[in-house]
Amino acid sequence: MTVKFPVPGTDGNRYVPFEQRTGESAVVFFTRDLSAQGLQKIYDRVSPVLQGRIAVKLHTGEAEGPNILPRPWVKELFEARIPDATIIETNTYYEDSRYTTEDHRKTLEINGWTFCPVDITDAEGVATLPVKGGKWFTEMHVGKTMLNYDSLLVLTHFKGHVMGGFGGSNKNIGIGCADGRIGKKEIHTVAGSDNMWSIAEEELMERISESTKATVDFFAPHVCFINTMRNMSVSCDCEGREAEPVVTPDIGFVASLDILAADNACVDLIYNLPKGGGKALVERIETRHGLRQLSYMKELGMGHDRYTLIDIDNGNRVISAKEAVKDIAPEWKPDRYNVFWGRNKH
Repeated sequence: MTVKFPVPGTDGNRYVPFEQRTGESAVVFFTRDLSAQGLQKIYDRVSPVLQGRIAVKLHTGEAEGPNILPRPWVKELFEARIPDATIIETNTYYEDSRYTTEDHRKTLEINGWTFCPVDITDAEGVATLPVKGGKWFTEMHVGKTMLNYDSLLVLTHFKGHVMGGFGGSNKNIGIGCADGRIGKKEIHTVAGSDNMWSIAEEELMERISESTKATVDFFAPHVCFINTMRNMSVSCDCEGREAEPVVTPDIGFVASLDILAADNACVDLIYNLPKGGGKALVERIETRHGLRQLSYMKELGMGHDRYTLIDIDNGNRVISAKEAVKDIAPEWKPDRYNVFWGRNKH
């Protein structure tokens, strides 16, 4: 259900440096160890809030997408830390390899998500969650069976996005938990429009964030966020094999109990990459006005844009985003581990 006549915010194309932000701070953990062990190490820093039936929201990707999270890393996390957890997903709004539940199941198998249960939460219908303090929505439609879980681990592949500018934890939940027929339509399409992608820029960022807020509020305080900054194409994993080539250096894992701090830290790391390493993603973020995701989450009270960045590789030392990425080599080449052609799919 939408609210009548709201007005989008502005400045979604303007980056606010850390030193110009105000307010209290959150804690964000960081590791450069992009491996199964690194994932478990950073998971341990935020996982104490998880209890009961644990859902793991991640982007399982279109068929044979080259950049999705490595299945062996996630499999090892499940086996070592959360053996009874379930991956949750929803069907897509657009017609592709995850549009119907039947095709979605086939795609899950193709992409190697076969080591644990995967709940396509809108396969049996939808549920509504309230959007507290929203200006576009009073409620959001989500997959019905998502409400069966007690806790949520948001395990995100941080990357660009063709409309959102970037896809962090906010996009992973805001689009990824909204059901494929009603919720995603409410976010993307002006009522009565023939263009299913008729909502863009600041208004789209605000609608995504309100959708996210509904899910985060439902699970709070039993929700935590891990962003994986690896194989970061300017394209989302929903573009599959059509994704643009990866030109942005791998950075590491970021984790927090604060969704805004987690996503803002990732954006800061991109902006601080040396020798213009973040240029492609910065351009994608700013041309889509994606920074409105961050400022609107702050307006909604979803978290903090100031944070203490803890380097867990080096004695829990407090570092800046610039320090975290200063040694990334300019001759970096993308990790093609996940490319389907010529590799082990599992």
